[in-house]
Amino acid sequence: MDMAMDESLSPLAQPGSSDQQQIASASILLQIVMLGLAFVLGHVLRRHKIYYINEASASLLLGLFVGFVANVSNTEAHFRQWFNFHEEFFLLFLLPPIIFESGFSLQPKPFFSNFGAICIFAILGTFITSIVTGVLVYLGGIFFLMYRLPFHESIMYGALISATDPVSVLAIFQELGTDVNLYALVFGESVLNDAVAISLYRTLLAVKNHPLETHGFMSAIWSFLEIFVGSLSSGVGVALICALLFKYSGLAVHGLQNLECCLVVLFPYFSYMLAEGLGLSGIVAILFCGILMKHYTFPNLSEGAQAFTSGFFQLISSLAETFVFIYMGMDIAIKSHSWSHVGFIFFSIVFIVMARAANVFPCARLVNMLRPASRQIPMNHQKALWFSGLRGAMAFALALQAVHDLPNNHGEIIFTATTAIVVLTVSFVPPMSYPHWGKFLQKYDFCCLTFKFCRRIKSTPRTVFV
Repeated sequence: MDMAMDESLSPLAQPGSSDQQQIASASILLQIVMLGLAFVLGHVLRRHKIYYINEASASLLLGLFVGFVANVSNTEAHFRQWFNFHEEFFLLFLLPPIIFESGFSLQPKPFFSNFGAICIFAILGTFITSIVTGVLVYLGGIFFLMYRLPFHESIMYGALISATDPVSVLAIFQELGTDVNLYALVFGESVLNDAVAISLYRTLLAVKNHPLETHGFMSAIWSFLEIFVGSLSSGVGVALICALLFKYSGLAVHGLQNLECCLVVLFPYFSYMLAEGLGLSGIVAILFCGILMKHYTFPNLSEGAQAFTSGFFQLISSLAETFVFIYMGMDIAIKSHSWSHVGFIFFSIVFIVMARAANVFPCARLVNMLRPASRQIPMNHQKALWFSGLRGAMAFALALQAVHDLPNNHGEIIFTATTAIVVLTVSFVPPMSYPHWGKFLQKYDFCCLTFKFCRRIKSTPRTVFV
């Protein structure tokens, strides 16, 4: 009986299987064409110095346009079949190369010199953002400002919407040649923030699904620490094993370049799947695996393997990141959304801005209390951190997962609000604010290069620390 059902569900067993294969081929062809268009469009934008739209927003808008055309042409059924944004596909295949390349290409000196501040912003700050957002959303529902969610689901919404993706702001920072410490703070906080947001969301979901097995707030905190520390340990352990293997196996000496490249590519994904298989966070594992592999494994590779791995990881990351924004844009246009709760979307944006401020400024004050006067975080850097808390693919994927996790249409409402916030922050906020960044960063920080000077000589980020 089960075999008969499986055969009936298989596309190859259906009479129109050839049509299904044709649709699949056309869909894959369309994805390849859109990837090519996105890369060409990004090159054109950079070449003609068009800074009001970046590659991420261009890819997102391209996906939105294709999805809109599919809806208008009444072919959304086929597109929905092959272009749905599956959070499992995103978390297991698209996200790992992006996170690993972020850690692998990270400049270790500015990152580790600001590691304490990054941890404060990413861990303590994400907790503050999640709690403040969740409480404000809950109070907004009580006072009839927006749709009312239960308290636990409000905190879960605060956790998933606290995942930041400042890819647009980082592109602007690179163009302006901003201070390397500011870049390290924004970049490091965003990467660790995603890991903390996922761990916190999963912890809250476990508390919701198994209330009798938990013992309140301290149990949730302990569960989160177990996930985070366990994930970090698994990533570090895999990276150290990889480093020892390449140090003492002599692969570089014996000219086994193909074997070197294969193993270097497989170890990061092994760390990610190991953490996920143990119920931990693969993002934390693969991030620290990338950081340590660059520091300990990379010097033990042959010159050919070093050149290959650097180019390969950058290539895969660029393809995955572009594909994520295209895929996300198409899914936003194709999926049905609950747009009746406009107040929920509007006040969510207001509460997110307030929660981000409650995160950045107190945490920056705490960091400044622990730092000497020469390494204080200036006010303009704090404002840049406040502004850079944009929402992107990670929040979108968690919101899509919330559709299945939360009952009574609450997941659909959260998904619609997150969709609107992602489109707004990625596509419109950074381009509209670009003309003000030069004056904004120049006004208070005399260590940064000026806006006009950066535009004239295309300066790269400095490596001098304050």
